[in-house]
Amino acid sequence: MVPVTHLRAGSTFEDNNQPYIVLKYEHTKMGRGTATIKVKARNLKTGTIIEKSFVSGARVEEVSLVKRKNQFLYQKGKEYFFMNPKTFEQFSISEDVLGYQAKFLSEGIEVDLLFLEDTPIDIELPPKLEFKVAETDPGVKGNSATNIFKSAILENGISVKVPLFIKAGEKIWVDTRNGEYVERVK
Repeated sequence: MVPVTHLRAGSTFEDNNQPYIVLKYEHTKMGRGTATIKVKARNLKTGTIIEKSFVSGARVEEVSLVKRKNQFLYQKGKEYFFMNPKTFEQFSISEDVLGYQAKFLSEGIEVDLLFLEDTPIDIELPPKLEFKVAETDPGVKGNSATNIFKSAILENGISVKVPLFIKAGEKIWVDTRNGEYVERVK
């Protein structure tokens, strides 16, 4: 059992026999009452996102996940297929479980698969990935005292805001946690 005050973004816990991963953690103390812990968590089996509140002294069951490197192979319908490069064993994960992360998968990319009792339940992407800009509006010169961004569509179909100097065909780094532009590839 782990105290709820130790939960942070990325922590895993079990509640009502369901495994969750914490997306957002908030600790609130109001007046003379006890503190309240609010977490936004994703169910690792179904992919649904819930918000839970706990009193500060509560405890939850810890879930231990095993992390293994795997390579993304292909998508078929709503299923995404991965392969262990050492054993050549293949696994599939539903698009409903992957959610937003599915957009960043491209053939051959290496990701960490998270396993719960030998069942793959989630992936962990690298913090930033390289993508080629497929199309973007031309940069308009003018008031550039502040950072000005324009829309760009990447090779995988994701729309990202990029600085004015980025042109179609250039490669950029994108943060996989929030889908934002990081920098131009050097």
